[in-house]
Amino acid sequence: MKFTDGYWVVKKGVEPLYATEYFSHQFDGHTLTVFAPGKHVTDRGACLNLGMLTVQLSSPMEDVIKVTISHFDGTQERFPYVMVKEENPLVTVDETEETLIFSSGHTHAVIDKRASAWKLSFYDGERELTHTGYRNMAYMLDTRGVDTGYVVEQLAIDVDEMIYGFGERFTPYVKNGQTIDMWNEDGGTSSQIAYKNIPFYLTNKGYGVLVDNEGDISYEVASEKVERVQFSVKEEKLSYYIINGSTPKSTIQKYTDLTGKPTLPPAWSFGLWLSTSFTTEYDENTTSKFIQGMKDREIPLQVFHFDCYWMEAFEWCNFTWDKKTFPDPEEMLKRYHDKGLKICVWINPYIAQKSALFKEGKENGYFLKKVNGDIWQTDMWQAGMAIVDFTNPKAAEWYRNKLEVLLDMGVDCFKTDFGERIPVKDIMYYNGADPVKMHNYYTFLYNQTVFSLLKEKRGEGEAVLFARSATTGGQQFPVHWGGDCSASFPSMAETLRSGLSLACCGFGFWSHDIGGFENTAPADIYKRWCAFGLLCSHSRLHGSTSYRVPWAFDEEACTVLKQFANLKCRLMPYLYRMAVEAHETGTPVMRPMFVEFADDRTCEVLDKQYMLGNSLLVAPVFKASKEVEYYLPKGKWVHLLDGRTLNGERWVKETYDYFSLPLFVRPDSVLVVGTNDIDTVYDYTDQIILYISSLTDGISLQEYLVDIHGNKCAEIQIDRRGEEILIHTKNLERKHWKYQLLDESQKSFKVSIS
Repeated sequence: MKFTDGYWVVKKGVEPLYATEYFSHQFDGHTLTVFAPGKHVTDRGACLNLGMLTVQLSSPMEDVIKVTISHFDGTQERFPYVMVKEENPLVTVDETEETLIFSSGHTHAVIDKRASAWKLSFYDGERELTHTGYRNMAYMLDTRGVDTGYVVEQLAIDVDEMIYGFGERFTPYVKNGQTIDMWNEDGGTSSQIAYKNIPFYLTNKGYGVLVDNEGDISYEVASEKVERVQFSVKEEKLSYYIINGSTPKSTIQKYTDLTGKPTLPPAWSFGLWLSTSFTTEYDENTTSKFIQGMKDREIPLQVFHFDCYWMEAFEWCNFTWDKKTFPDPEEMLKRYHDKGLKICVWINPYIAQKSALFKEGKENGYFLKKVNGDIWQTDMWQAGMAIVDFTNPKAAEWYRNKLEVLLDMGVDCFKTDFGERIPVKDIMYYNGADPVKMHNYYTFLYNQTVFSLLKEKRGEGEAVLFARSATTGGQQFPVHWGGDCSASFPSMAETLRSGLSLACCGFGFWSHDIGGFENTAPADIYKRWCAFGLLCSHSRLHGSTSYRVPWAFDEEACTVLKQFANLKCRLMPYLYRMAVEAHETGTPVMRPMFVEFADDRTCEVLDKQYMLGNSLLVAPVFKASKEVEYYLPKGKWVHLLDGRTLNGERWVKETYDYFSLPLFVRPDSVLVVGTNDIDTVYDYTDQIILYISSLTDGISLQEYLVDIHGNKCAEIQIDRRGEEILIHTKNLERKHWKYQLLDESQKSFKVSIS
């Protein structure tokens, strides 16, 4: 939201109250409270009829500083708030004649105490991260119509500083110059609307900012003021966190320390998922033919997904199989389990009026209500549908109980669709939560309810969702997919952009609809998307009005899909090790290039390639011409599929057939792969190959292996000393592994094993 017309003029009808100077402060050992009047105080008389902002600094954990700006502190608390971990670190306050310094770890907030010189600066040691000053921190009263107050903050953007994140966004990857509103909506992937709005941004300077508000925060990112990131809320109070990890990667880790780590999904979920698609015609005969067709073509399939029409039309959700199309679901699920498949079914948090559950929910008060006590209903999506009120513990338990029946029947996981179209006008929640803030926060409670049931029923390490909507902290309930993309190359590219933006917000596991959801892709796009989709943490074939089985496109599509599905199975020792890292540290499996190569300025704008874990560079092909242009950072990179070695720190333009793409092993790394190409669940320490990339003389690499439960079970150390490579292993029998030197120029080196 914009409050000014250019640099000097405030919009007509807007009355600003700016923090103008330091007046006084208090410190209770934890929180520093600073009082900043709206004008320079020259004498006692100047203290009268003058507004003031109260600024509080605190720290929930080391190197995280929370700033709270308050105008009127007597307003009622409007919850929910962002859920953060509180560690109560040691904080200090140091005062000089001109400054007040609040410190947590090596992160400092410095307040200028001089007259008419309001400034709050944030430092990483002696390096300034950002600052706010006069005409930046403000309370804006909009008198156009009903008087409405906004708390506004503007943080400085440095020269060459780039802003990323804000959730899963499909707009340009670098967010400088954009207006962004935090409001979850169901709008597909081709606009500024987003399913997953996360009020956190990351910068290439190595820090991030999280706004502690679940409502409709408005951002002006180098748009209203090109030197500032502005954010505002329609309240009397605004809180935000400066999160300092010193580097982009460490800041993502620190952000997930604060808001929650991604749970480790089960190893089987990394295999290929196949869906019925949405509005297609299907019954048990159809789904069985799909499954058999994949087996006949030797394409490894791990999960079969039943979309909406496993339930009867007009009754979503009743959580009951449609007997006309699936007369004996328990036996069907048993047969599919006997084939080695896991089963996923579609759900949403809405109950249609025709559903048998509507009466039950109505009578027990389980639905979202209007302020007059009526149940809120709509005909949009499902006729007369109501929305489950997850702030009511009994409603949440009721919803869980309905899903538990499906789990007992043989369902393994749920696609938790929707959760964005949550009303706010004249709405009343069971627990009194603010409807505006609940609009985005609703999805947290929805996915948390389902995920907790899966953990309880299936056990630790076996819970997984396929979720579309999210808010801050939603990364704790994986997996998330990119929503309703279209079957085109531009939509494929915007899908990747959105995944990279979401990764900047600590979401460790992500997927998308291979081949596009809307429309039917030509075979060309489908085959390119297969390669891209199977080089992500999670991979699903799903569409809207047409099937996504490969033989529906052409026979070559079957071969392409098989090749990349086989490759992903072989990569599982490496991929699951990266999954454990995502779970433990918060570093996503799919990583933006600038996160891995923070010192390479070229990487800061790359949005059509990514790192899959720390050792694999992936650049999907997005053009019918078969051309792809990609960038290799410094060092000697080895193509995983054809063995070519290319020198980095340069752009490369090539053409690729459908069976390949730029897929390079990073210099100074070891890539552990398996020999099992038909399953994602196997012994990741047996019959493995250590692909040793081009090694710099003197390098020492330490790596560990994990089992299918994510437990560390073996260690590897690789050193290069001149023309000798030393390999040392722990808890890894020699007969179970072999090595391969990838760099042709190093294949003559002596290799010593201990």
